[in-house]
Amino acid sequence: MRGTLARFRSYESGVRLLMVNQFTINLGFYMLMPYLASHLAGSLGLAGWLVGLILGVRNFSQQGMFLVGGTLADRLGYKPMIITGLVLRTAGFATLGLVDSVPALIAASAATGLAGALFNPATRAYLALDAGERRVEAFALFNVFYQAGVLLGPLVGMVLTGVGFRVTCLVAAVTFAVLGAVQVRALPARRAAETGGTAGRRFLAEWRGMLANRPFLLFSVAMTGSYVMSFQVYLALPLEVRRLGGEGAFGTAAVAALFAVSGLGTILYQTRVTAWCRARMEPGRALVRGLLTMAAAFLPLLAATTVPVPAGGIGLWLLAAVPPTLSALLLAVGTMIAYPFEMDTVVRLSGDRLVATHYGLYNTVCGVGITVGNLLTGAALDAAREAGVPALPWAALTALGLVCAAALRRLHRAGRLAAPPAGAGARPLTA
Repeated sequence: MRGTLARFRSYESGVRLLMVNQFTINLGFYMLMPYLASHLAGSLGLAGWLVGLILGVRNFSQQGMFLVGGTLADRLGYKPMIITGLVLRTAGFATLGLVDSVPALIAASAATGLAGALFNPATRAYLALDAGERRVEAFALFNVFYQAGVLLGPLVGMVLTGVGFRVTCLVAAVTFAVLGAVQVRALPARRAAETGGTAGRRFLAEWRGMLANRPFLLFSVAMTGSYVMSFQVYLALPLEVRRLGGEGAFGTAAVAALFAVSGLGTILYQTRVTAWCRARMEPGRALVRGLLTMAAAFLPLLAATTVPVPAGGIGLWLLAAVPPTLSALLLAVGTMIAYPFEMDTVVRLSGDRLVATHYGLYNTVCGVGITVGNLLTGAALDAAREAGVPALPWAALTALGLVCAAALRRLHRAGRLAAPPAGAGARPLTA
């Protein structure tokens, strides 16, 4: 931890504030989201496919609208998009705690996702700009703060959810409101360079240029599987814990443990993992190894399906808690390996130009994949219960990880993950 703090202090104030911001964003986000699937399936009694749809809408609205959010960030500045997103998420989280009809839940879920579409690409482009040549290390440290919020958020949410899910939503909303107020005063302004032409023509020209960047698009599609797999910490893993462990205090604590274990592991080892990978392998190889680790994350759950379910007692509790927790930990390890190189690869494939817009398109592609993946995962969970084949969703997720890892390996070996020639694309970023 001492080395992590020293690295943190070595950056300028803007980068440090972005990292603290991400911790606070995740604190508010993760005190609510780990319990949303259980609230929808348990308290409201929604079917698995509806739970997948509602959560998928949030992700599609966020990651699917990243292209718009990233383009606006490059045009209007990073700070305004960060503040606007925080205000919108405040409203969305408050609404999630006050409604129970499916259309209203879908609308609130979409609002919370759109908020992320505004502040996430702006934050990452801002960080890449200010960190400069140290951006791989900066993104690794950024993930430490990210996961610190993942660690503390569910613990706070566990306490609040014990009082009531509505209380959790309102406290999360207040957290985003306070953070937004701080950004207005404390965050320095940054924006991308201006380009010529009318706004509409500029947008279309930039988007056409990115769509012609074949290596960037292939990389985006290949990485979609990593997002589908990692999202199961919010969908399939909590539902599996609740299926075996029930809706009581044990189930709530076990869900919180999913995030506590992965978050603590990242806080302690992210910078070491990144340094180890940088010293021993190229970015493409690190990405492949990260996805293979994520594919292996579902093997404990697959193995658990071969064990008879105990009628109760400590045996049932262990079966409900241990395999999902191991899966969450392996997903975190895979993310630790891949994430800094993933973020750096997006910047490199953009040619260091209009980075927020490239993050936008990248996450738009991944957002479509997540929506489809969540619908299929929810349907697979329902089908597994009805047909008595509990291994089905875990085998499918493992296969997805292996396919995406193979695609990344092919891109790396073909040299498709290298930076484009100098001068290609739009004009460079400026502070």
